[in-house]
Amino acid sequence: MFDTHTHFDVTDFDHDREQLASDAKAAGVDALVLIGFLAEGFPRLVATHLAINRWSDAPKSYLAPGLHPFYIEQHETEHIDQLEQILQQQHCVAIGEIGLDTFLTVHKQPNLFAKQQAFFAAQIELAQHYQKPILLHIRKSHAAVLAQLKQHKFNLGGIAHAFSGGVEEAKALIKLGFKIGVTGQVTNPNAKKLHQVIQAVGAEHLVIETDCPDMTPLCCQQANQLRTRNTPANLPYVQAALAEYLALPQAQLADVLWNNSLAALHLDTTSINDS
Repeated sequence: MFDTHTHFDVTDFDHDREQLASDAKAAGVDALVLIGFLAEGFPRLVATHLAINRWSDAPKSYLAPGLHPFYIEQHETEHIDQLEQILQQQHCVAIGEIGLDTFLTVHKQPNLFAKQQAFFAAQIELAQHYQKPILLHIRKSHAAVLAQLKQHKFNLGGIAHAFSGGVEEAKALIKLGFKIGVTGQVTNPNAKKLHQVIQAVGAEHLVIETDCPDMTPLCCQQANQLRTRNTPANLPYVQAALAEYLALPQAQLADVLWNNSLAALHLDTTSINDS
């Protein structure tokens, strides 16, 4: 299994990251992507990536730095330059997570939304220059994201992370070369909209992710905890729920999802084994 979206570098994991990496490997997670979101976290992101790849009993780590739209107030122009430096200095499989987010009313304000659009555009242009796919964060802004991708004629694809849109929006992103990212939300029987998307687009357009430490599968949440930390070792629960909704054998689905992940990140079997 390939966990295509993790924040396994954050401080939530500082005390037991190596053990959790071993647990994930034992559970069948062979690769994961470390996702960026704030420039101040880039050094920790890179250091964690390098550390995981030194461990003998851990999934293979891949790097995807980016500036997350939800934190737009904290982003400065020079952070784009810092992002580019990482792209030049490290092997990065993608830029992420990037996009647009108007979930909070404050982010709908014209000045902040314009700043989100400017940072999204700058990162799309970096992806085009360095020939990288992008990992999209989209909340309450699918039409605007699609418009910006089309405006830039972006054709390198990537993943629509933790997809929350409808069937038509999913199909529009797939048409532009993106895979649809499915998180632990799929384990929630009330996630009717997501289940409709999954069944409408089919396994060939999906990838799975934990988005750890968030999006904990329902079966892993502790009733006595306000927030149960998610980990890459929980990825099998996402795959199992997805197999159930698609009515596919898990082994068959696993092969499809693995190949989809490689395609979305412009990897091949040789590079993932040798890297």
